[in-house]
Amino acid sequence: MVRSQFFTDSFQQELAYWNRDRLQPGLPTDDWLDRMGQDARTARREGAFIETLRAQVSEEAASAPTDVEGFIKWFEALKENGPGQGDPLFPWLAAEADRDQLRWFFEQEAAGEAGFDDLVAMTQVKLPTLPKLELARNYWDEMGHGTAKGMHGPMLDALVETLEVEPVIEKTVWESLSLANAMTAMAVNRRYAWHSVGALGVIELTAPGRAALVAEGLKRVGLTPKEARYFTLHAVLDVKHSEDWNRDAIRPAVAEDPRRATAMAEGALIRLRCGARCFDRYRTELWDRGVGAEQLAPLELAAA
Repeated sequence: MVRSQFFTDSFQQELAYWNRDRLQPGLPTDDWLDRMGQDARTARREGAFIETLRAQVSEEAASAPTDVEGFIKWFEALKENGPGQGDPLFPWLAAEADRDQLRWFFEQEAAGEAGFDDLVAMTQVKLPTLPKLELARNYWDEMGHGTAKGMHGPMLDALVETLEVEPVIEKTVWESLSLANAMTAMAVNRRYAWHSVGALGVIELTAPGRAALVAEGLKRVGLTPKEARYFTLHAVLDVKHSEDWNRDAIRPAVAEDPRRATAMAEGALIRLRCGARCFDRYRTELWDRGVGAEQLAPLELAAA
């Protein structure tokens, strides 16, 4: 398989369906052995996909310091100089996008949402004590401290209903699916556990500013503060999450084994580069092709 085949609708849709099916709770079936064989074949393709993403960032990641203070400084600087940061898409969403354009953007984001709570839960398996405790605290926040109305996932679902969008795989650009598939692969496969810690941490680091701008746009087109709560909450809460994650997950992990710094750097850069591809594709669809209400339907997507 050549590299370009990973960045297509067909491959990313295949991986998205596989991730949905393999993570869904199920029951024993008579064809379990055949399905294991199919899973093994897809897992090899998933591995090749992630290794391709790693190859794209390995040189930059290798330049990251591996001492604690140096790495934290490098990591936190990604908020300003990382791929996709300061993208003009988000000020435009805040100030100019109409309701249908915001609906299309959110449809893409919702369909490509891997579920931060589940990613954290899968990543924390067998981590050392201090990082594991920080991921547990983060997970508890995602779960609304044990109350259904405070859970972040249902807030996202409620916004889907409010905006009357249909986030499905076939209607989602491959860049958005690629981001979700990469995040899932790093969380599920234990060889990429520290990559996942870096990728999740960089979400907490960089998401608040973007979330605040999206919330502004949603309220500008008529949503109430309650309806826009998913984004307004993350604009505030993730700032503290990032501080805690860097202090209590990344710092002790690197202090214990400096090799983890390089893995976390790769994971963070993979996440940011996947995000930057999304932003670029969204701008193409929204600005150059003028996505509107009539185009909230399957798009004719071009492979990269």
